[in-house]
Amino acid sequence: MQPARRRWLASAAGLLAASVAESALAQPSPAGEEQAPALPAMGSLLALPEVPLLDGRVLRPADAQGRVLVLYWWASWCPFCALQSPAMQALWQAQQSRGLWMLGLSIDRKAKDASRYLAQHGYTFPAALLTPAIARMLPKPRGLPVTVVRGRDGRVLAAESGQLFAEDIEQFARFL
Repeated sequence: MQPARRRWLASAAGLLAASVAESALAQPSPAGEEQAPALPAMGSLLALPEVPLLDGRVLRPADAQGRVLVLYWWASWCPFCALQSPAMQALWQAQQSRGLWMLGLSIDRKAKDASRYLAQHGYTFPAALLTPAIARMLPKPRGLPVTVVRGRDGRVLAAESGQLFAEDIEQFARFL
């Protein structure tokens, strides 16, 4: 494919993904309730809570200390997540031996739906259900999927809302 056409398609797909994800997830909020937050600012500190994983293990803040962590908000019903998740799995498989950590945060309503989806697709990256307790420290930014890279020092290195292409996800390895 020609580079100009590829860039145009990438831009159009990104705009469409962001637009559809925003409208699909937009729900009127009750009076006084806050809307979903924006993406975390580049360079901002991103604290981690203790996170019970879907496989029964627990991700503790100390486990990610001094490591690059990719946070990935997704859902089993999200078509853009379905396109992005294989690249996230590929990144996990290729870079975990170099010290990469990943945490998929499913916004599914039921843990069994998220677990079933992961198993059906052979995804092995660590994942958890985004519970209210986890969301207090790691609120899901607007859009879906959402990908945030947290550096070894706990600061945000990258933050993207909407579907990413495999080559974009592969570039996260540069932070290792």
